[in-house]
Amino acid sequence: MHHLAGHQNVVCLKGVYEDKSNVCLAMEVCSGGELFDAIVKKGHYTEKDAAALIRTIVGVVAHCHNMGVIHRDLKPENFLLSDKTPAAALKATDFGLSSFFQEGQVFTDIVGSAYYVAPEVLKRSYGKEADIWSCGVILYILLCGYPPFHGDNEKKIFEAVVGKTVDFTSEPWPNISDAAKDCVRRMLVRDPKRRATAQQILQHDWMRENGCAADQPIQLEVLSRIKQFSAMNRLKKEALKLIAKSLPLDEINGMREIFLEIDKDKSGTISVEEFSDALKKKGVQGLTESDVSRMIQEADVNGDGMIDYEEFLAATINRSKLEREELLKQAFAKFDENGDGQITRQELFNALSDPALGVDPKEIDEIIDQVDQDGNGTIDYVEFVSMMRAL
Repeated sequence: MHHLAGHQNVVCLKGVYEDKSNVCLAMEVCSGGELFDAIVKKGHYTEKDAAALIRTIVGVVAHCHNMGVIHRDLKPENFLLSDKTPAAALKATDFGLSSFFQEGQVFTDIVGSAYYVAPEVLKRSYGKEADIWSCGVILYILLCGYPPFHGDNEKKIFEAVVGKTVDFTSEPWPNISDAAKDCVRRMLVRDPKRRATAQQILQHDWMRENGCAADQPIQLEVLSRIKQFSAMNRLKKEALKLIAKSLPLDEINGMREIFLEIDKDKSGTISVEEFSDALKKKGVQGLTESDVSRMIQEADVNGDGMIDYEEFLAATINRSKLEREELLKQAFAKFDENGDGQITRQELFNALSDPALGVDPKEIDEIIDQVDQDGNGTIDYVEFVSMMRAL
């Protein structure tokens, strides 16, 4: 990250601290939230807005490539807004899978997130061009509200990435400009040798700052879809809590000891102060109270401003546990109150309707609509598993 320092849209690394067993990175605070959340909150959204956002993202990619870095995990969740003002800068924040590369170097390990991964990554032969594909997927979602390649599970998503034709006929694509569609097409070329480079995309007529991107609002339905696409966190967090509760003691003893070490007053919850003290003891410096509060908030499922033991386990659970069928079945059964194999809207509302969460029926509908693959208005076990293992 020091190598990429100086770019206005790359998060600033403030310091690195380490002890015998940990390396801690202190980075600039980005308090404005995730990209998709900001779009939904704004409520008014045009092609010109989408062009400005993707221009920033591709600009970061161009900077990375010029500095000999391939990102390998570009997705909206990895871009945060610097603050909550209208002029907030978009910042790339996660370089955990990034790697230095030599021109022409071929990578073979499969990394990245299912919706955004390039076809050549799945074929274990790829280079920096894979980043442009991911940008194309992000732009596609920005314009229509759903990903170009999807499926009931990761395997089907991968099959679509490798072989499915990109859909430009369904709503709202007939109302999207030809120039915008051309820009997406140039990024989603399956042959990486024919795919546009970051610099070429930045010079595209639709992409340029004073280019031809329309100022006409994109349909409100697209905003709704973007919200749905990023709205599953609460259900997944609740399900992870249930899975964490089901784990045998020998699998969570280590995490239990860490929790007890942080929870100094033995209240059964970790406060902002306790978490801050624990970070300082680990050598993490330069974090403000608001930084720590934000970290607590990300793990806090019930909205009480603290992390209880179940939330702590859910936040730290090894994702390999999600491959274990018996744990997923137990979690599903907790939501499926009457045991009929379907989670209904009412059952989901009952499970999530803690007063502190502020759940409303509209949010429940959004979760159901996103997870329900067969359109019957409920979530069956297969759909539940697909949601848990996705991304």
